[in-house]
Amino acid sequence: QVHLVESGGGLVQAGGSLRLVCTASENIAGIGIMRWFRQPPGNQRELVARITSGGNTWCLESVKGRFTISGDHAKNTLHLQMNGLKPEDTGRYYCNYFGESSTLGQYDYWGQGTQVTVAS
Repeated sequence: QVHLVESGGGLVQAGGSLRLVCTASENIAGIGIMRWFRQPPGNQRELVARITSGGNTWCLESVKGRFTISGDHAKNTLHLQMNGLKPEDTGRYYCNYFGESSTLGQYDYWGQGTQVTVAS
């Protein structure tokens, strides 16, 4: 119904930067949370950062000062600026829109992910 597409991943050296973008096929109105998850190879998926419809943000302690989450409601996009990348940041990054609206009811949308690889 609603499709999310991530882009911006790639291969970088330690200390490099990447900007991930998540684009929704349509505007999602209502109260919700937009999140970035990542899944390291051979490990479990973890929450990296989130931003609420009210503008409150949160990120993993390990990425504080390096990653910044932001959104553009008008363009239906979610961003994750990643600076000072470390090898432990390697993984597949997923975009997630979670919340509730009068038209969609409760929703939980996921993208297919984009690979981020940081070389030592």
